[in-house]
Amino acid sequence: MSNASIWWGGTRPDLEAMTQGGAGSMNGWLGVEFIDCGDDWIRARMPVNERTRQPFGRLHGGASVAFAETVGSVAAGWCVDRTKFVGVGMEINANHIRPAYDGFVYATARAESMGRTTQVWTIRIEDEGGKLVCLSRFTVAVIALERK
Repeated sequence: MSNASIWWGGTRPDLEAMTQGGAGSMNGWLGVEFIDCGDDWIRARMPVNERTRQPFGRLHGGASVAFAETVGSVAAGWCVDRTKFVGVGMEINANHIRPAYDGFVYATARAESMGRTTQVWTIRIEDEGGKLVCLSRFTVAVIALERK
């Protein structure tokens, strides 16, 4: 990717709007909060708690994947004209590297490819100590808003 901003209109997204946009959906249920961004990346956090752990006390792999897809989808949506287009997931994969038991995990999404109809994102999920918990690759289809 170039050093230019990937965000629609060249303006970094409103992090509070990103967070509040998911309040009534899985994003809100998981406790996802968008906390920082740069010209070509976005960062969010999610608590590791009773909603996101599996029965053995570790962060659930499915919660990690839902977190990665959430961050990638929301980021993708802020890279297009949101009055005309929406980004929807096409494919996601995840490698679960190490467990997380409590506190927060942090996802940083970076655009790898920004095509007219397809975007590809890499999402790194790390624990509070900066250790890699999950590495995900996410492909997004950019479709007309009326098709969503």
